[in-house]
Amino acid sequence: MRQIVLDTETTGIDPNAGHRIIEIGCVEMIERKLTGRHYHVYINPEREVDAEAISVHGITNEFLADKPKFAEVADEFFEFIKGAELVIHNAAFDIGFMDAEFARLKPVRKTADHCGVLDTLAVAREKHPGQKNNLDALCKRYGVDNSNRELHGALLDAEILADVFLLLTGGQTALVLDDEEEGGGEAGGIRRLSASRPQLAVPRASDEELEAHDELLEVIAKAAGETLWSKLSH
Repeated sequence: MRQIVLDTETTGIDPNAGHRIIEIGCVEMIERKLTGRHYHVYINPEREVDAEAISVHGITNEFLADKPKFAEVADEFFEFIKGAELVIHNAAFDIGFMDAEFARLKPVRKTADHCGVLDTLAVAREKHPGQKNNLDALCKRYGVDNSNRELHGALLDAEILADVFLLLTGGQTALVLDDEEEGGGEAGGIRRLSASRPQLAVPRASDEELEAHDELLEVIAKAAGETLWSKLSH
């Protein structure tokens, strides 16, 4: 299964009021393993960014002035997500903006016609009813480090959501073994262990300890019958 963990930042909260996407961040997973492939772009929205939105993500009109328009990146973005299941927190928000952007172009594309969609907010609400289930709350609940997240950013949030998603839906299964990824390293916030790390010492019982253990088993056997340990050791 190919999944794309996706997040966007926008000029405001309502695409029906003409608000636009200004940043897209995606990370790719195949069979619940982070591949290291990602897609990230800033976009000139051809309109002003609301002050309230800037206070959330810190992306200013001046910064976006020389960035490409959505029409210039639409095909590349579509090819990256096409055929995948999109993993999004509060998916209706991002999909609404994506569909509004695609609707301005020819041919018109509707995201759900080309991608599956999994809403991690809905999954979290079902698993943790009555609790806070925003991304920050889930990071705290599952021990995911989001200390670099002073402001929202699409790629950073997608990387954090990938870690949260794996834990939310069955544990951390995205670790890549050393023979699968040369050199180890880090991806998606998950720490890989180096193959050259010192081996853990394995303590062994001494002859005296083994003898004392056997004597204790004999005492137990006389009092309560043969022990399970004795049966296994035979």
